[in-house]
Amino acid sequence: MEKYSFSAPEGSGRIDTLIADMLEDVSRSRAQQLIEQGFVTADGEAVSSKKIKPAEGVLIEVTLPDPEPLDVLPEDIPLDIVYEDDDVIVVNKPKGMVVHPAPGNLTGTLVNALLFHCAGSLSSINGVQRPGIVHRIDKDTSGLIMIAKNDAAHTSLSRQLFEHSVTRRYTALVRDNIKEDTGTIDQPIGRDYKDRKRRQIDGSNAKRAVTHYRVMERFGSCTLVECRLETGRTHQIRVHMAYIRHPLVGDKVYGSGDETVRTGSRTVHITGGQMLHAGVLGFVHPRTGEYLEFKADLPEDFQAVLDTLRSGR
Repeated sequence: MEKYSFSAPEGSGRIDTLIADMLEDVSRSRAQQLIEQGFVTADGEAVSSKKIKPAEGVLIEVTLPDPEPLDVLPEDIPLDIVYEDDDVIVVNKPKGMVVHPAPGNLTGTLVNALLFHCAGSLSSINGVQRPGIVHRIDKDTSGLIMIAKNDAAHTSLSRQLFEHSVTRRYTALVRDNIKEDTGTIDQPIGRDYKDRKRRQIDGSNAKRAVTHYRVMERFGSCTLVECRLETGRTHQIRVHMAYIRHPLVGDKVYGSGDETVRTGSRTVHITGGQMLHAGVLGFVHPRTGEYLEFKADLPEDFQAVLDTLRSGR
């Protein structure tokens, strides 16, 4: 079981909404269930109703019971393995593949494929639903992801992520022309107050987020950039680029919803989500202490869009 506690802020409203805002992985409906099951207290007293509005300074304590284990099974899914040894495996994840299972989405994930390929030799730190998973990239983002094959490797890689020493460089195609050749976006990211699946600048439980970018190529209606992550918040590049009014091409969540880009006489139709690829990944090997860096070429659909844009100049 996990326990969380926090003080109710001024004007916090209903307690179920407050809990959903304060705890990243708890929805409002889940908060209501926890209240009904007696897992929420206010100043030490069990909360009896989801409609209670705690006064400022009241100590709210929430206990999250251990989740029922999902039946996650190995699946013989082909993997593009960039590197592998007894401690670490680096995979070039295709666009459209989810990293780990969740209720309603138990098959076809990277974890299902890893369970088959590694025959169970994966770190247990993140439990049976996310074995070996140290970090994630979005379903519709392609590119490199590192997986720990034992707990010692997992601890080392997680510490490097926490210390911001892991190299992570992404290639992104964004809307319109970015005038500056380089830039840094230093804006905190938290959960969107209205939509729990989205993130926003200064959202609920916002944490510092830093993205460095440099222009690689300009097409007029869009710009190819390389983004280097200093931190790694959920949807960080997508939120940050939208914040500076250059959302990712193909991003239906943070963009305009327009699935075309134009250059000269050419119109390019974008399918399959945001144009974002995790192309460079570097870290210190947890056993040898050697710095390793890997690169993955752009996927064919991303490259085809760039080729069309270039031909239409």
